[in-house]
Amino acid sequence: MDFTINEMQEMQKTLQEKYKDKWEPIGPECGKSKLLWMVGEIGEVVDIVKKNGGTKASSDPELRKALVEEMADVLMYYNDVMLCYGITSEELKKSYTDKFEKNMKRW
Repeated sequence: MDFTINEMQEMQKTLQEKYKDKWEPIGPECGKSKLLWMVGEIGEVVDIVKKNGGTKASSDPELRKALVEEMADVLMYYNDVMLCYGITSEELKKSYTDKFEKNMKRW
């Protein structure tokens, strides 16, 4: 099943609503915090690859499962950050496409 950014953001909104009494609210004031949490999760991805090597991390079933789980955590915080700053999927698509086209002409 393919997920769109909009679907992932809706899932994040559902989590945020469920845990609104336990988690900090989504908004620009907590964007920095969500970014820092995301960086922490990226560090966990890096640790798996650094400790085991890329080939083993992607081919060993247990390590791959851990790698994918940590990548999912990164995506969850990524979507929280987008929600904090009100970044829409359309804005992201435009910027991503522009960046892609610029990079295609780079060298």
